[in-house]
Amino acid sequence: MTTAPVPSYAARLPDAVVNEPTPLDPRIRLPSLDIVRGIVMVLMAVDHVRVYSGQPAGGPAAGIFFTRWITNFSAPGFVFFAGTGAYLFGRRVGDTAKLARFLATRGLWLVFLELTVLRVAWTFNFDFSHYMLAGVLWMIGWCMVLMAGIVYLPVAAIAGIGIAIILLHNVTDLFAGPLQAAFGEQGPSWVLRLLYFGGVVTVGGGDSGVPLFVLYVIVPWIGVMMSGYAFGRMMELPLERRRALCVRSGAAMTAAFVVARVAGVYGDPVSWAAAAHRLPSALAFLATTKYPASLEFLLMTLGPLLIVLGLAERMRGTVAAILSTYGRVPLFFYLLHIPLIHLAACIVSVIREGGVNPWLLGNHPMAPGPAPAGYMWSLPLLYLVFAVCVTVLYFPCRWFARLKAAQRWGWLTYL
Repeated sequence: MTTAPVPSYAARLPDAVVNEPTPLDPRIRLPSLDIVRGIVMVLMAVDHVRVYSGQPAGGPAAGIFFTRWITNFSAPGFVFFAGTGAYLFGRRVGDTAKLARFLATRGLWLVFLELTVLRVAWTFNFDFSHYMLAGVLWMIGWCMVLMAGIVYLPVAAIAGIGIAIILLHNVTDLFAGPLQAAFGEQGPSWVLRLLYFGGVVTVGGGDSGVPLFVLYVIVPWIGVMMSGYAFGRMMELPLERRRALCVRSGAAMTAAFVVARVAGVYGDPVSWAAAAHRLPSALAFLATTKYPASLEFLLMTLGPLLIVLGLAERMRGTVAAILSTYGRVPLFFYLLHIPLIHLAACIVSVIREGGVNPWLLGNHPMAPGPAPAGYMWSLPLLYLVFAVCVTVLYFPCRWFARLKAAQRWGWLTYL
């Protein structure tokens, strides 16, 4: 099957359409959203190359710290703009029930992919009985399932509840002692681990139970997706107005992060002062808690992302077109990039060691065990592999983006 080439929508989108209050044509997408989504996807790939490089997750050297820190923008952007995309999809179809069905089925599809395709892609092994991962797709999937019911609420209520979850969930930090005492030596129940605390949940019970490593919990991420959904209304405004609101909102959130971090009273279980015991002071300021995502972490990441979104409204040219290509097919990118990066790590291992290091077939990214002595890559090698993988991914992503633009097959919406 052949399809006619579809020019980059960033280039073909007339200003008259961009300034319309609502993107009425389902084929028309907002360039800025896809550009920022593309940035998020590319940054995510850095961290996933790092997983197989053996480099630690951060500090104390600045290069290692920022290799991890810069990727912190990925999960918040992924979740927030998934909510925005859901809102815009609902506006295009004009049917809340249809939107709810789509969110429920796509959410369950994401959970299935996390527990099957992605689990094998991360590990290159089939030892399901000893390792399962509740990663970012797991979390987004269950948040979408919850959103299937939430979308029936007024948008203002969705915004209020979502923001309240983001602002208030760190209240648990103030009662850490009583909470631990209430849970007892066994800690939170499996429900609470899935919802907020994370950790290992045994599925099936008994000695034959399968350990599920819960990396991404539901709270506060459901609040982020709800806020992103409500934010979709802002994206219906005329271009210049939404651009200004994005920049101002992002700047306000970034300033709030600075104030909260300096105050050190509320917003993160690890204060700036506490983090400074293991990191240089400047790095400690940025070392907020991701699991579960703290208020300060979300302010630190979502604020700059909104500023970039506002600036992206006027981005044009080759770089914008490449980024928007990735951003138009985020799930397709995600499903391809992990096995590609894992395969690239195996190739690097063959070149450096004469064979595939058994460590690369461990239970990545949560429980692979320590990297073998002498295995760790240098940062230049890490970024070289990243650049090669992202370049290779451009070509299938471009093909799939063109296919989605040219065809109206329903199953394409699930990739």
